[in-house]
Amino acid sequence: MKSIIASNRFLKFKKKSPKKLQLEIDNEVEKIIKNPNIGELKKGELKTIRVHKFKFKTQLFLLSYEVKGNTLFLYLIDTHENYYKQLKRYLS
Repeated sequence: MKSIIASNRFLKFKKKSPKKLQLEIDNEVEKIIKNPNIGELKKGELKTIRVHKFKFKTQLFLLSYEVKGNTLFLYLIDTHENYYKQLKRYLS
């Protein structure tokens, strides 16, 4: 991976999160960098997007990303509720 580009929504969510969750997000991004195929490839409108799921304490978080060449694009991170609706709205 040569570069990482994070969306404003991704950065805003991370900034508002508690410090421990911020560190966990960094760990999960490191995992994605080491293995870009770790996330589940979506279908339909989101067919180029991968979603990596991870738990923090008891809450499930979803992190959407896309790899284009040597660039990792981080789109959205949030809980599962209305996640795919938000992601479609953000990408359109």
